Amino acid sequence: MSLFRYGKDGGPASTVWGLWLLEAKRLCSVVLLCFENGSRNAYHSHAFDSVSWVLRGRLVEHHLGGTTEMHMPSWRPVITRRETFHKVVSGGRTWVLSFRGPWARYWQEYLPAELRFVRLAVGRQEVA
Repeated sequence: MSLFRYGKDGGPASTVWGLWLLEAKRLCSVVLLCFENGSRNAYHSHAFDSVSWVLRGRLVEHHLGGTTEMHMPSWRPVITRRETFHKVVSGGRTWVLSFRGPWARYWQEYLPAELRFVRLAVGRQEVA
């Protein structure tokens, strides 16, 4: 378990920074996210379900199936399930408060440039 940790969210190539107020992967996490302009070119699922609020800025969520959703500041939360397979693009800098549930053992990424799926575990380790 950690308190007040700062770093990249989503690996070294990510355009998202996080300030984890609390992180206990077996239980829950509370993180303030800062999405910088743009996105990296990868779709992903999640190891956790989350409930988030866009506090400032704008996000466009591109689902692997081709649909998109716009997320702006609102009292209504953005619900992200583990099964959600998406890429999130920020229009400028966007701030998000996120409450995350317990982590599953694995999640996936799809890398369009390489036309391949990758299975990941904690620490973003690629597993077979």
